[in-house]
Amino acid sequence: MAPRSKPEPIQQKTRNAETKLDVLIIGAGLGGLGAAISILLQGHNVHIFEAASEIGEVGAGIQCLPNSTRILMSWGLEEKLGRHATHPKQCNYLGWKGNKLAHMDFHAYSDQLGTPFWDFHRASLHGELLARAKELGAEITTNARVMDIEYEDAGNGTTHAIAVLGDGRRRSADLVVGADGINSRCREILLGKSDPPLLTGDLAYRLLLNTSDMLADPELRPFIDSPQVNYWMGPDAHAVNYVLRGGKLFNMVLLVPDDLPAGANTLAGNVDEMRALYQHWDPRIPKLLALCESVTKWRLCIRPGLDPTWSHPSSAFTILGDAAHATLPYLASGAGMSLEDGHVLGLCLGRLTGTTDADKKLALAVYERCRRRRTERVVARGTTQQHLYHVHDGPEQQERDDLLRKYSALGNQPATTEELGLKGLKEEGDPFPWRWEGCGKWLLTYVCEDDVEARWGEVRSKISDDQSSFSSSSTQDIEIRSVL
Repeated sequence: MAPRSKPEPIQQKTRNAETKLDVLIIGAGLGGLGAAISILLQGHNVHIFEAASEIGEVGAGIQCLPNSTRILMSWGLEEKLGRHATHPKQCNYLGWKGNKLAHMDFHAYSDQLGTPFWDFHRASLHGELLARAKELGAEITTNARVMDIEYEDAGNGTTHAIAVLGDGRRRSADLVVGADGINSRCREILLGKSDPPLLTGDLAYRLLLNTSDMLADPELRPFIDSPQVNYWMGPDAHAVNYVLRGGKLFNMVLLVPDDLPAGANTLAGNVDEMRALYQHWDPRIPKLLALCESVTKWRLCIRPGLDPTWSHPSSAFTILGDAAHATLPYLASGAGMSLEDGHVLGLCLGRLTGTTDADKKLALAVYERCRRRRTERVVARGTTQQHLYHVHDGPEQQERDDLLRKYSALGNQPATTEELGLKGLKEEGDPFPWRWEGCGKWLLTYVCEDDVEARWGEVRSKISDDQSSFSSSSTQDIEIRSVL
């Protein structure tokens, strides 16, 4: 593929009152802040409600793929985030005993895609997004837990949504965006029923190691001296690690069968119990775990989809991110999909020439048309990776490893369908998901601006055709939603 150039930062627009929306975002996580930045850059007003008393981020490491870093750069964050980012040289797949199976040259892919692979401490990424949203004019209110959404006719063909807080406060907006994460109250409000996330059968031990002890060990020092992402795959479990904060921290995630009690999503873990699960793996893993003093267990859940739509019929309320499509972290794309959602929503709202329900309906129809199928593919491939990472030694494991070797022989350039066929391979058949013949051709190459441009024309054309045949507003509502 022809190399791409990196994106230019978007300059903030100015709008007159007739085209400026008052947008309320529920949730100040990565998706909510990303949506705030994108919407503010398009010249609208944004107020964020956060249920917690303080805005912060929990967790440890996070990988940002080139489709995500393209967005972060377009938001004007290249320099600031570059100070926090690690640029891993490559990603390695290993068997659970430490045998090398395959690798992916991140730098070679970055050269073609025009944007890098970045690894962050989650708090560093979150902090820079928060600072950028504030810089662009976001208002933020903490201790603001939304319990319900109501609607009111604001006249002139416009509906407002009203966020009702637990303490009785009310806030009206042209558009309310639910970005309140996997345990989303907004999703349940939209559906009108309880809708808990689905269990996946896995949990994650998340830990951060200080690298000073690792540097003193000749067997562990290479993990720091040459930053790379490493995946060990074994029976019913796998492990991931990579460097953070300029080599000062080492992020490690261990993925194992879920044994948390019902109703618990996060608990303090037992270090000895964790070590026992990996005692017979690659000897470097027990060495690393011996440096761990405490660990947290996180239950892994998903939200495979939201039917029939992500938005209220009034077009005054929509949702994004994990509230709509939480995925397993096995494609390193959960946060990336939230950032894409936020950016696409902002780009769609940036095209508005009015603030009526019809204007918002068009924007939300394009937003969902851009995002639904792509996020469903990510959730599905994450579940596929769960299986591929956890197969037991035997014929299926040998087949997986053989495929990894065959796809590795293709090199760093995308192969055509014909070239794959001649080798007995197929598109999306690579167990290494970020390489071109895994998901790379559609996952890493995504550009939000291009998708919005293409989908906007499709939806406008569909609506125009429908309106030429039907005149009642209720029928138009149905037809607009049918383009999703």
